[in-house]
Amino acid sequence: MARWDELNAFFQKSGAKVVFGMNALNGREPDGKSYMGGNWDMTNAASFIEYTVSKGYDIHGWELGNELGGKAVGTLIAADQYAKDVTFLKWVVEDTYEDSPSKPLLLAPGSFFDKDWFSEFITKTSPDTVSVVSHHIYNLGAGVETGLVKRILNPSYLDGVARQFSDLQELLKTAGSSVVAWVGEAGGAYNSGHHLVTDAFVFSFWYLDQLGMSAKYNTKTYCRQSFIGGNYDLLNTTTFQPNPDYYSALLWHRLMGTKVLDAKFSGTTNLIRAYAHCAKNSSGISLLLMNLHGNARNDVSLTSEELLVVDASGVTREEYHLLPEGGDIHSQVMLLNGRALTTDADGNIPRMEPIIVHAAQPIAIAPLSIVFAHMPNYYAPACS
Repeated sequence: MARWDELNAFFQKSGAKVVFGMNALNGREPDGKSYMGGNWDMTNAASFIEYTVSKGYDIHGWELGNELGGKAVGTLIAADQYAKDVTFLKWVVEDTYEDSPSKPLLLAPGSFFDKDWFSEFITKTSPDTVSVVSHHIYNLGAGVETGLVKRILNPSYLDGVARQFSDLQELLKTAGSSVVAWVGEAGGAYNSGHHLVTDAFVFSFWYLDQLGMSAKYNTKTYCRQSFIGGNYDLLNTTTFQPNPDYYSALLWHRLMGTKVLDAKFSGTTNLIRAYAHCAKNSSGISLLLMNLHGNARNDVSLTSEELLVVDASGVTREEYHLLPEGGDIHSQVMLLNGRALTTDADGNIPRMEPIIVHAAQPIAIAPLSIVFAHMPNYYAPACS
């Protein structure tokens, strides 16, 4: 357990919230071409959880399995069997944490979504068995494929995953469950992504669109693959410099609150992606606008029947314009309002300052660019 002790020392210093995935294949036997049958042998898992609790390690959640349900990768466990196994894990967790002041979340199945499989799994677990139904997203295909950029910049392709989010929410609603949905893992393109695509500026169109869409469908947590490692990492594995998606995630985290507004773009193109939230830790609303067009600038004005200006005199907004260095969407350096986002000699993240614009002016979105806009003087009833 020495390695686990070392990892937990790191977790404590970093302040990370840790969800640990348990091996769900232990003790099973092949049952047909792709199925694994029999009950899960939880002996090792129970011992591991008991050790973790005895050491006082703070684990945010335990998850059973990885891509073994739904549209499984290679090996599939039937939904009814998975429901039995996660119930066993629930018993272990409740017993082990009986005297603990805080209880960890229980997550499952950490798999690619299949409506029929997930429906059966949710139906056959009692309403309080799991805390989170988790699913994975790699909707762009394999990292070695050559058409990744075309898919990222194709609004119809981006919209394709919306059905997955909406179907899962409908299953949870129909079940009358308090269970929430997480994206437990998402890297866009599987097999470690593609260098200068999934670790470059262009990938922020996919990543931010995923954050906006998942929030729209009431997804409570979105876990990015990966912080470091592969070609879809947030940190460069050699220099440890943040890749563009790190800064995209940071702006999302700072500006977009948890209340989601219904934003729609109306214009002559379908290449503008628009999301709106109540502002985080501030008054007003925050917008995310993305221009997928390679040549045309768009000027966007905000209209709403319910949106009211609190103070019409001297009203301004804050804008954060994101572009790739040198105009190359494959660049690994992102510009914020014309300035390169790079750490200093001590590794400190640069200040991310907005430009101040009069609210009467439209938001000018350059070709292949991303804009966050915070409008502190706008009031939306849902944000009160």
